[in-house]
Amino acid sequence: MTSGDSIDPPGFRVKGWHVAAGVTAFFVIVIGVDASFAVMAYRTHPGQVSVTPYEDGLLYNQRITQLKAQDQLGWRASAEARPGVLAVAYVDRAGLPLRDLKVSARLERPATEVGRLRPVLREIRPGQYEADLGPMSGAWDLTVEARAPDGARFLAERRLTWR
Repeated sequence: MTSGDSIDPPGFRVKGWHVAAGVTAFFVIVIGVDASFAVMAYRTHPGQVSVTPYEDGLLYNQRITQLKAQDQLGWRASAEARPGVLAVAYVDRAGLPLRDLKVSARLERPATEVGRLRPVLREIRPGQYEADLGPMSGAWDLTVEARAPDGARFLAERRLTWR
């Protein structure tokens, strides 16, 4: 054997094109996965929360004013999901039941617009309002509005779960 002869050991050797192919394959896979996730996300929720975002922004100050007026009333509302029944109770600042309110409600599923309900609430005892709903199950978002005979208005939102 002479000093100029070299013997390559048998087996696999990493060469430049292997590294280039590996790096290229890595980025192709990452970009492909990211692109597919972006397409799936856009198809399931395009990001539009409101159909009228500009008008909603204009009404925001009115909403803040309404919440301040509601806070000054000192009313409190509680809602309960009983089998087949929606129960809402209202009390004033002193904890006394609020009578003779005109109460309207809306029930919606959190994840879909299908199945909206507008139950009719009636006063069964002073400050206690109920609506018969029939068989219910799962989570529902409740928006309930009470109006007093003098025009005072109170809006409350809760998530209720029927089992």
